[in-house]
Amino acid sequence: MTEERPLADDAVLLVGHGSRREKSNEQVRTLAADLETELGVPVDAAFLELAEPTISAGIDTLAPACQTLTVVPLSLFGATHVKNDVPLAVQTARAEHPDLTIHYGSHLGVHPSLVELLDDRVRAVESDLGVDRTTDDVSVVICARGSSDPDSNADVHKLARLLYEGREFHRVDASFIGVTDPLLDETLHTVTKDRPDAVVVVPYMLGDGTLTQRIRDRTADFDDEYPYVAAGAGDPLGVDDRVVDVLADRWQEARSDSVEMSCDTCKYKVELTGYEDDQGGARAMLRSLVHQAEHADRESVDDDPHVHDAPEKHVAVCTNQTCAESGAAAVIEELRQGVRNTDDCDARVTRTSCLGQCGDGPMVAVYPDGVWYGGVTADDTDRIVSSHLDRDRIVSDLVHQTL
Repeated sequence: MTEERPLADDAVLLVGHGSRREKSNEQVRTLAADLETELGVPVDAAFLELAEPTISAGIDTLAPACQTLTVVPLSLFGATHVKNDVPLAVQTARAEHPDLTIHYGSHLGVHPSLVELLDDRVRAVESDLGVDRTTDDVSVVICARGSSDPDSNADVHKLARLLYEGREFHRVDASFIGVTDPLLDETLHTVTKDRPDAVVVVPYMLGDGTLTQRIRDRTADFDDEYPYVAAGAGDPLGVDDRVVDVLADRWQEARSDSVEMSCDTCKYKVELTGYEDDQGGARAMLRSLVHQAEHADRESVDDDPHVHDAPEKHVAVCTNQTCAESGAAAVIEELRQGVRNTDDCDARVTRTSCLGQCGDGPMVAVYPDGVWYGGVTADDTDRIVSSHLDRDRIVSDLVHQTL
């Protein structure tokens, strides 16, 4: 029988991504335990996927034991999971636990403590290679996972610059192991043109796994190819007191409602060159139209069980952070229930990333009609279903824009 916790004023749920490698999941649990020691409040771990408990289950466990719960994402960057998936889970939990105050904290991000931790990882490799930045030309390459979110990738370059400032490195470059440029191999070959005495590669990742091993392997290959340059790869951030300190800062920010989103450079909010399809809901529209164009119509579905039954309408509900905080989870549930309860419409209701209308949500986009509804509440969903989805009559007082 599980022992009940005494009621506390505050509690924290630390949300990791989740991994098939139990060692990685255990690292999240260790950080949660260390954070509990530092804060003096209950801290549990939960996961987005691939591990238990889920965010929902984690909140259900802590809810009876506290009055205020802060959900903090254990993520280095503010990409899709931080902007979409975790906020939706938080908003759903708010509806399920109306008497519980739930705050949502920021990701780890760019923080002076993490820059210092990176510097320590570099020093360890310098020691192994027998070089010293004060007397030798030491170049550093920070290698991150890589993301489809330009804001996240830009943070890696910012970290590289901050690590360079005030330190005696020959140069510090940002690179990625996949998804985006510059890739690690390309960066290593670029750096060697300066003929440094040593190149130190540091993985900017929390745990030690497949990607960090790939970084070590690429660095070893580089070391073999360029024998006149000493090269070595360092350890990831790991379980370190400074990571715990940053998590404590994020908890305090959330409790004081001082969390700031990076909207000015968010690909969902503004049109960034190369990411035009992601801004303002264009991707949601494209997905809907392509989905209907590529799948067979109803008459062929029975003949091929792998063919999807394409709906006449696709309803996309924004679940990004600001829409989630305004009740997007309840809107999705009511729309889905409304569609299930009627025989007069053929529609699929799904969530989508930011539609670029922060502050005017929750946003509901109906395609292929190209109608966007703004400020939609759960009470408005019945009209959207009965009028627009059932009878093709637009609910004019809810229209935000049409495309």
